[in-house]
Amino acid sequence: MSPRKRQVLFERLRAANPAPRTELVYRSPFELLVAVILSAQATDKSVNLATAELFRAAGEPSALLKLGRRGLERHIKRIGLYRTKATNILATCRILVERHGGEVPRTREELQALPGVGRKTANVILNTAFGEPTIAVDTHIFRVSNRTGLAPGKDVTAVEAKLLDVVPDEFKRDAHHWLILHGRYVCIARKPGCPECLIRDLCEYKFKTA
Repeated sequence: MSPRKRQVLFERLRAANPAPRTELVYRSPFELLVAVILSAQATDKSVNLATAELFRAAGEPSALLKLGRRGLERHIKRIGLYRTKATNILATCRILVERHGGEVPRTREELQALPGVGRKTANVILNTAFGEPTIAVDTHIFRVSNRTGLAPGKDVTAVEAKLLDVVPDEFKRDAHHWLILHGRYVCIARKPGCPECLIRDLCEYKFKTA
């Protein structure tokens, strides 16, 4: 895809959704961190149903630690892999309390040192909580980037590097949200909604649906 096409692509996405946001519900960087850890292999809807009650009971690391493993699991048992996620969340809370004064760190290195936090989760926190121009590549963004020709790559790391290289600076902060929403609701895996797609004429996918 040419630089001009990329510019127009993001101009259209911005015009359609000037202030994109994550669909996860949160009130603080800590709540976002917990929600993103829970969202691995789970839908945002299921996470929001669980955290609505969880965050009322414990919205800070110290409070969540007091809740304990059994209390945490009771809130998140509807989510896949909830036992592993509970272990990681409690371990993360201990580190936040003991090393960071109960606050979520603002560097990639410190974030990725937390249990259950990989590069994608760190990118989400840096971008959504702290406004950094990072782009977290999930399955939706990987698909959209390759299918459209926006930023093709053989794995998520390659796609992330390509996106950071080719997305114009003015769009980098919101690119993650635009692309994930586009992949979630329009450029879906099995049968993309090409007839309703606002970037159809820019897309280089050879098998557009009628």
